[in-house]
Amino acid sequence: MYRRILVPLEHSPTDAVILEHVRALATLCGASLLLMHVADGWAARNATQLRLRESEEMQQDRDYLEARCADLRGVGLDAECLLAGGDPATEIVAAAEREACDLIAMGVHGHRGLQDVIYGNTANSVRHRAMIPVLMVRDPAAATRRTPMGTKAVPRG
Repeated sequence: MYRRILVPLEHSPTDAVILEHVRALATLCGASLLLMHVADGWAARNATQLRLRESEEMQQDRDYLEARCADLRGVGLDAECLLAGGDPATEIVAAAEREACDLIAMGVHGHRGLQDVIYGNTANSVRHRAMIPVLMVRDPAAATRRTPMGTKAVPRG
């Protein structure tokens, strides 16, 4: 069914939900996994044009991706890592095409309305732009992770 699955990660607790799901799916299908993170800070968005060195944040993101790949390889899966910089939705869709992926599998928070405006909605943008299937797996615990102001936090770590 699927041969190569792109799995965008955001370096948050939601990643565990999608990784658990794609681990089973990749095993069932015999698919390889391409884990991706899109750093979208100023340095990441301008690193190529300005020939900037990799920022500390990007190095932490790379280390995180490599650790997740090592976890998947440890259970016998074929997994690679890709760290990109720029607009997340644009980079995810471009990577899926460039890397010949036949599925994008994303963890989502389940924001609605105003929260989508405030936080953006990468998953929705990917869904509209991608020419391959997009699987979205909602993090059921995301609704319980809130800041003091009552909005959903996007923790790093």
